[in-house]
Amino acid sequence: MKQYILDLLNLTKIRITFFVAFSTSAGFIMGGGTNYADMVFLIIGVFLLACGSAILNQLQEWKLDKVMNRTKSRPIPSGRISKSHALILSILLVGFGEMILFQVSGWATFNLGIIALLWYNAIYTPMKKITSLAVVPGALIGAISPWIGWAGTGSDVFSLTMISLGFFFFIWQIPHFWLLLLIYDKDYEEAGFPTLTQKFSHRQLKRVTFVWIMALAVSCMLIPLFVTANHTITIPILFLAGFGLIWQALPLLNQYFEGNKAIKLTFMYVNVYVMLVTIILSVDKLIIN
Repeated sequence: MKQYILDLLNLTKIRITFFVAFSTSAGFIMGGGTNYADMVFLIIGVFLLACGSAILNQLQEWKLDKVMNRTKSRPIPSGRISKSHALILSILLVGFGEMILFQVSGWATFNLGIIALLWYNAIYTPMKKITSLAVVPGALIGAISPWIGWAGTGSDVFSLTMISLGFFFFIWQIPHFWLLLLIYDKDYEEAGFPTLTQKFSHRQLKRVTFVWIMALAVSCMLIPLFVTANHTITIPILFLAGFGLIWQALPLLNQYFEGNKAIKLTFMYVNVYVMLVTIILSVDKLIIN
């Protein structure tokens, strides 16, 4: 039973899906939502949908996962969970997730959930086998979960505030993936994925990734421009957090630094930074309300 639970957590990519669900709350709070029971159900719906989508992704790529050292011990390629079992779990999780989204706020959140599922599993996943730049259109997925939270409040889904928030989550996905690529590029190449490390040296890709990390910090500072009111301390905190992120990423530019230590640290800082920004913006909105 313990191994089965661990396999389920692996199969659903629990750390990623948890953060995807967590970002839904940012959209809900920034959208001015006040019914926090609805927010909880939206988070649960997005979490179930993301888990089902993650299982479907592993079903699509299990043969490639079997080749890579990083993924060959996953439940499906290792044979601990059958493909039919995984498919049933995926259908159930997606179905329950979509049902919850529809019950909370109707077609707007339901349709956004379907778009996220199709974009990740029907567009991004196959595209990874075709082009090394698939992560750029694929990064749109990162913006959909906060958009679901925003739509769940009944707010205008094309609001500039939501677009700026979605843009921040979109930018985050790109350095997030390229930092992983710098660590596991050999695995990706052995599995037959086209990668940027086949076109650029590690030093060049580190520089490109550093620029995207700077863009992430800048995109965060665009969000307050479209919010009608902010607590006075919010903008300085966001500025300091962005400056700290860039400072921590500077080792990527050190041509004499070899190994994955700086990359792994930067990967951690990028993800912590995004979570911190999400919390700061949410608290700021709650204080104003």
